[in-house]
Amino acid sequence: MTVRLTGELSEFAVSNIGENGDFDNMSEYIRSLIRHDKARIESQAFERLKAELELAFSASDKTYHPLTASAIFDRN
Repeated sequence: MTVRLTGELSEFAVSNIGENGDFDNMSEYIRSLIRHDKARIESQAFERLKAELELAFSASDKTYHPLTASAIFDRN
């Protein structure tokens, strides 16, 4: 994998590496960025699911209809 950075992005990345930075090398920095991005995406997915579940569980009991497993299979 090759990543090319120029100008301001390159300067910013380099400032985070070495003695004055938080990372020993560029690979470590890139891995950290990817991990954080992955965690952000997973958190967003969880929040969407949580919102859907909260909506479902806040519905009135009158909106629920009893179903058996066989009735569900028959519908599909």
